[in-house]
Amino acid sequence: MNKLKNIGLGILAIASVSFSSCSSSFLDEHLDTKYSTDYFETPEGLEALAISLYGNIRWHFAYEWAYGVTLYGTDEFTNANDLTNEPWNTYDHRLSPIACKPATGAANNNCTAPEALWDELYYGIASANTIIAKADKISDETIRTRCLAHAYFLRGYNFYRLTAQYGGCVLQIEPAKGIIRNLPRSSEQDCWEQVISDLRQAYNLFAGEIYTYGKGITWTKATAAHFLAKALLFRASERCDTWNSSTKEADLAEAIQVCSYAIQARGGKLVDNYSDLYANWTGVDCAIEQTDEILMAAGFNSDPSTQGRSGFGNLTYNYYQPQFAALSGGWVKRGVWIGGMEFQRCRPTEYTYAAYDHVNDARLWKTFKTVFGVNNVTDNSKGVALGDPAIVMILNTKDDHTYDDYTFGANVQNPTWKDDAGRLPEWKVGARQTATSGSFASKKGQWAPSSLVLYQNGQYVAPQFKSTNICNFYAGVNKAEDGSRNAEKGNAYRDVTMARLAETFLIRAECYVRQGKYGEAMQDINVVRRRAQWKNGENRSFYVDGSQAFENNSLNTGSSAQNYINSNLNMNTYYLSNPDLEVTTAASDLELKTFPANLPAEDEDILSKIGVSGDYQRALHFILNERTRELIGEWQRWETLSRTGTLIQRAKAFNPEAAPGITANKHEYRPIPQSFIDGLLNEDGTNLSDAQKKAWQNPGY
Repeated sequence: MNKLKNIGLGILAIASVSFSSCSSSFLDEHLDTKYSTDYFETPEGLEALAISLYGNIRWHFAYEWAYGVTLYGTDEFTNANDLTNEPWNTYDHRLSPIACKPATGAANNNCTAPEALWDELYYGIASANTIIAKADKISDETIRTRCLAHAYFLRGYNFYRLTAQYGGCVLQIEPAKGIIRNLPRSSEQDCWEQVISDLRQAYNLFAGEIYTYGKGITWTKATAAHFLAKALLFRASERCDTWNSSTKEADLAEAIQVCSYAIQARGGKLVDNYSDLYANWTGVDCAIEQTDEILMAAGFNSDPSTQGRSGFGNLTYNYYQPQFAALSGGWVKRGVWIGGMEFQRCRPTEYTYAAYDHVNDARLWKTFKTVFGVNNVTDNSKGVALGDPAIVMILNTKDDHTYDDYTFGANVQNPTWKDDAGRLPEWKVGARQTATSGSFASKKGQWAPSSLVLYQNGQYVAPQFKSTNICNFYAGVNKAEDGSRNAEKGNAYRDVTMARLAETFLIRAECYVRQGKYGEAMQDINVVRRRAQWKNGENRSFYVDGSQAFENNSLNTGSSAQNYINSNLNMNTYYLSNPDLEVTTAASDLELKTFPANLPAEDEDILSKIGVSGDYQRALHFILNERTRELIGEWQRWETLSRTGTLIQRAKAFNPEAAPGITANKHEYRPIPQSFIDGLLNEDGTNLSDAQKKAWQNPGY
């Protein structure tokens, strides 16, 4: 078990309670410690504080906060029928500097407040400041350097997140003495300079790839290189174009250099199979959490000290699932045997499905779960048995007309679709699909209690199977599936990947694009796409996700074990979704042959819809599409689109719920929390005037 995962968050709190405008609930969470601030005057205390910095990144994933500010309101995800964080997706009047509550239109009390991210990031910055200021108390040079590297990295990372989200912020780089109420707001330009400076410091201080606290978890020189490259690229990107002309060329060159370090330091290659990044997760601290490709992860396990806010643990398994239990008509009961709770937060958009080559890109079929099995027979007259497909989601393409004459939808809508051609793989227990083998067509005419198809008559119909245009019936992303939970709605223990080497290749590729070096960019893009293609001998009907860890779960007994077997069929709808394709185990080919001319058809369709032309714009938007295919759901889409000046364009084009409300020259930035602004004072102790408060706020809010 990784050492640092077991470090509690209590010691971190002492260094930070005097700084930032924090909510009472935030303070209440962490005021438990046996230490006083005197502990941080000792080498032991400072080293412990450095280790505890890892707890600050874990916060993002222990409740509702992560997806609202990173995934919502973009081209990739919109809200499903659950509306917990709806204002972050719709950009309506409820997205304001004031926390949205039920009284002001929120669906419930869990809607992410503007101050949540702001406060927590400064909480980590305060701890980093303490280490940096007092590091000379550590006599051991190796330990001192390691502590400083960690402190500069977290401070740089947190300032990165603050600047990316809010623009100019407070550059507090000294330990706070007492309660500070007069705080100047720095310019976005100055903030990026600080971010880059801190991450350079960390990059220079880290002693290579030394996994002091466990592989996959420890921040290393490659971790710092990756985020330094991201910061340099951000400063060289469109959002900063009004002032970045003097630094752009050097920033791109340096970003390429540090990306190259990270790539070489981690072996110059990616994990062989995309599934090995997320799907083949077999339990806590297993092999896939410790691959060379992972550059940064929020560490979780069963130790109470890793459970974050109120002991929730990693709750990301809740965000992506459709509401399969209700829509199956009772044929699929939810529970730990399914591998996820059906909180129906993040619904993929049409763009998200359409961005993939549905035949040759294995990532589509290794990312989205398309089949659930019957674990509860509700009608014996239907000829459907335990372990038969209960929910079947057909991810066909716009030009496919195979299913035009069928009725699809939830069980209550009496779907007429049956697998007349026998294109679902064998579902019986004794003939389950494996990675390299499986049988087909043993039961033609199989009726599925609930079925869905993306396109009929060339129209995207998936969201319209209910009475509204918001649906809770869709293929969910599997990257957070977790079979280690201790109860149906229990804590989860898998790590959350926050950065990995495939993104490093795409960062370097984008830098090359911005330099006009399209050949070099294509080489890096092809590294990512080669891993995404089907390998020779792969069974394209096979599906596996993180729920397989339930096989090693103490709950896996009796009816729960049987429900797991019946529900997790290890299959997808590849051949139903590509009905004219012959069964094959041949390798596919995703490599680009030219770039940015003659892009794949799915990319040309997307670029045409948003009116993109010219080599640079075509190349940039292709990389944005490739980031979707490779990094979907990995906590960074909003910042990427804001950085590239494409947020408004792509959200309006591809997110129907966001399109009416998102506004240029406003929503490229988040609102500065009003609770923070209201707590500021003038030098003479008086409150800020209304005009001063308005000047502190981002435009439009």
